[in-house]
Amino acid sequence: MTNNTLAKDVVDKMMTDDHFSKWLGIELVDISVGKAILKMQIRKEMLNGFGIAHGGIIFSLADSALAFASNSYGRRSVSIEASISWPKSIGLGDEVVAETELKSLTNKTAIFDVNIKNIDQEIIGLFRGVVYRTSKNWFE
Repeated sequence: MTNNTLAKDVVDKMMTDDHFSKWLGIELVDISVGKAILKMQIRKEMLNGFGIAHGGIIFSLADSALAFASNSYGRRSVSIEASISWPKSIGLGDEVVAETELKSLTNKTAIFDVNIKNIDQEIIGLFRGVVYRTSKNWFE
């Protein structure tokens, strides 16, 4: 089994019970070891009182990208810290894409940046997440 096949198998297994990511309508565009690209479309129930996408929705997309990328190595990893900035708003019907970038990988932790962009490739979210890498493998 190649490393990228392992990454795909891990994410497929994660998505089986990831009802929140399914509810968000997240689609997996690409997965490889240490990298995930996800997309979703903004729906009416994702808007806040200003008629723009709720920040928590964008955070959740980025958090899912972090989860998939960090677990793609085959070891169970869980988020221990995350932050986000929203330099630009988006609205109903907008499609957004989240792409991870590995910044640091050790035996116990990993740090990823996630850039969230709109269809025009403008950054609408800048997310940084830290995960704890457990000693448990997804597949024995």
